[in-house]
Amino acid sequence: MKNFCRVVLCTLLCAATIFSASQSVAARLNVVLIVADDLGWGELGCYGQQKIPTPNIDRLAVSGQRFTQFYSGAPV
Repeated sequence: MKNFCRVVLCTLLCAATIFSASQSVAARLNVVLIVADDLGWGELGCYGQQKIPTPNIDRLAVSGQRFTQFYSGAPV
């Protein structure tokens, strides 16, 4: 009886893992995180800066999602 319960439990866990893994592959998102030294949020064109053109980053910002509150607790 003890072995039967273990087999049933392992089977359920394996089935749940396979089922969830097959669904999550289709829902994956592309994430681009730009980390730069001494780059403030106001130094990019997508955040209102006018002096230095940043067309590629601006295009990424228009087609994606921008975050204005980001904090790094340790050096990156």
